[in-house]
Amino acid sequence: MIIVNCTQGSAEWLQARAGVITASMFSTARSKVNGLTAQQRKYVDAMLAGHSETKSRDLAGYKAAPKAEVVQRALDGEKVGEPSGAALSYAFELAVERIGGAPLDGGFETWQMRRGHELEPEARMEHEIQTGLIVTQVGLIKTDDGVFGASADGFIGDDGGSEYKCFLAPDKLRAFHIDNDASDVIDQVQGCMWIGGRKWWHIGMYCPLLKPVGRQLWWKEFQRDDDYIEKLEEDLWEFKLLVDGYEAALRSKAA
Repeated sequence: MIIVNCTQGSAEWLQARAGVITASMFSTARSKVNGLTAQQRKYVDAMLAGHSETKSRDLAGYKAAPKAEVVQRALDGEKVGEPSGAALSYAFELAVERIGGAPLDGGFETWQMRRGHELEPEARMEHEIQTGLIVTQVGLIKTDDGVFGASADGFIGDDGGSEYKCFLAPDKLRAFHIDNDASDVIDQVQGCMWIGGRKWWHIGMYCPLLKPVGRQLWWKEFQRDDDYIEKLEEDLWEFKLLVDGYEAALRSKAA
């Protein structure tokens, strides 16, 4: 693991992450079209794990075995689904950054991103108050080859870490505070543990407007899931090949 001790949003941070496949974009990198739905994936995974057809249906919530062609192809061991438009755009962006050695957007920061950076110290302090833990700021961590990275908001001891979100969208706030649902950030959380070699990670949702009711920080602990990380890593290496292909195509046109 490579640790870049820098302030998130700084010129050094922007430079260090240019061309790097980062954890906050892992879900985008993995996104596909014409592939399995979440329910179909549960069924296929159960079948491939050796469960009976009946057990696999029960685990996936099917009353009858799914008949979709894509399911059979997946059961036959074929790769199904193609990169989404968002994944293709992200891969091309990274290829350009690899060649140019700088952010394609010049480090443009939206007001939402700026707000998140400004509120992060408050979120970290509140997290420490609520848990009694000491959070050490990190900046950016990368795999030894520099291909993958994560802007970790903090390390906790030798085994933990933390990430703070300051969403404003009501649907995202509701998902955390009411539904206790952090599924949208699981790829990022498990990715941080993979890159950082950590065993657990705290994800926090900070909303200072909820301070009057003492709910300014929602947080939850996630344990490292090596099976999840194995699939995550497999998909990300496949995405890396897409970036490699774009980079090679751009360099060949310049030759």
